[in-house]
Amino acid sequence: MPDIFSSFTLGGLALPSRIVMAPMTRSRASMEGVPSPLAPTYYAQRASAGLIVTEASQISAQGVGYIRTPGCYTDEMVDAWSAVTETVHATGGRIYLQIWHVGRTSHPDFHGGTLPVAPSAIGYDGEVFTPDGKKTIVTPRALDASELPGIVEDFARAARNAMRAGFDGVEIHGANSYLLDQFLRDGSNQRDDAYGGSVENRARFPLEVVDAVIAEIGAAKTGYRINPLNIPPFGMLDSDPKATFGYLVGELSARSIGYLHVLEPLTTGGDVHGQEVAFEAPERLTPHFRSLFDGPLIANGGYTKATAEAALASGEADLIAFGALFLANPDLPERLRGDAPLNKPDPDTFYQGEEKGYTDYPTLAEVGLAEVDHE
Repeated sequence: MPDIFSSFTLGGLALPSRIVMAPMTRSRASMEGVPSPLAPTYYAQRASAGLIVTEASQISAQGVGYIRTPGCYTDEMVDAWSAVTETVHATGGRIYLQIWHVGRTSHPDFHGGTLPVAPSAIGYDGEVFTPDGKKTIVTPRALDASELPGIVEDFARAARNAMRAGFDGVEIHGANSYLLDQFLRDGSNQRDDAYGGSVENRARFPLEVVDAVIAEIGAAKTGYRINPLNIPPFGMLDSDPKATFGYLVGELSARSIGYLHVLEPLTTGGDVHGQEVAFEAPERLTPHFRSLFDGPLIANGGYTKATAEAALASGEADLIAFGALFLANPDLPERLRGDAPLNKPDPDTFYQGEEKGYTDYPTLAEVGLAEVDHE
């Protein structure tokens, strides 16, 4: 029976364990979107993960929605990411780049005064941090169908650039209320063309992105992330997430992508994206998606060592992604193996702090607890 320390082969990539570092926005890039000079150190510190999935990286300037998040669409960005992959690989690690377009979760301050884009001109109540401070979310501009091929190509270019930068693969960010998620859900997509209405139409654009990335780098190196409950919702609703995401998952399985990454909280409350969130727990959807998806499934959502082991033993997941625990514990696999004490994450430094809360969390060796029982 597999446990989190069992080896696994993912898209031809040999992983020493089933412990994945989840993608986490850290807001340490330059204002122009170039990954931080500290990023190689940050990721290399965590290279003992079976697999690292990086923080989300913009596919274009239009895709920006948060301050100091990295991109992967200029040579300077690619060069900076190359320093990350070289350091991680030299340390023995494996690393995928997550790519995104935030869609309506943005503000004109990021776009020279022009509106953010979305499948439909539907906004939501909320705020976003811009270079000029916190601002109220605005109603986005609906994308014309003629603009969509260009965004598809932006995703393909980002995947191509990721390979140039030395990444082992790419994860497409189809979760958390961003552009691909906005197209998929009927609460944010009210188009009346080939990209709206039925679930087949709403999934058309996300699947066009998947097909373009596959054409660039191959299905085995292409992952896709979903968050069917979308906690917190950022105004995102869907009338039937089980059916909506079930259709998408079936289509992803038919394309034999490298993995499906499902974010679904295990509990009815706690810290999600740095916010305290409470919600009613509906039917768990991960087991349903497991039955629909033939490839490797990564589960994410507040797992502990015990709940991770249970998910693997049940067959619900093949790998488990840890977020804030990996942020605070660069040597998380070693700590889990020995049931060692864990550093506590500091939410005040999740999105700010430079070295503080980024590269200064101590390892076991640094706190004098290296001698742990591995039996």
